[in-house]
Amino acid sequence: MTDPSLAALLEGEHRHLDELLGRFLAAATHADAGAARDAIVAFDEELGRHTELEETRVIPVPGGHKLAPPLAEAEDDRLFRELRLEHVQVREVSAMIRRLLEEKGDLEGARRLAGNLARRWDAHTTREERELFPSLAPRF
Repeated sequence: MTDPSLAALLEGEHRHLDELLGRFLAAATHADAGAARDAIVAFDEELGRHTELEETRVIPVPGGHKLAPPLAEAEDDRLFRELRLEHVQVREVSAMIRRLLEEKGDLEGARRLAGNLARRWDAHTTREERELFPSLAPRF
């Protein structure tokens, strides 16, 4: 993809996901289990769609080593592998929170994981926007 507007689209999706995550965090802070559940479901579903888009359009599939680092690795390959691994981690924490709320009604458990999700999401999107998105136009 050689369209630099793809980076703008993905950044816009990051801001939308930030808003959805913020809704979850606010609801969890105010002990509103129903609103927290609805917000994390919306975040989790949008997160899955968004990361799939990035993985099919922007971040190449790693070589035979999958997500484990090989002995020697080009800088771009390292970035792509690490970003995909971060996707897995963020999706897993989001899914854990969703299960806690949907299956167990465990708002306290969800609240305990909320900071972890927020930190991982923020670090990941910051990294993509600084390290990956500026190179979209020339590379793709």
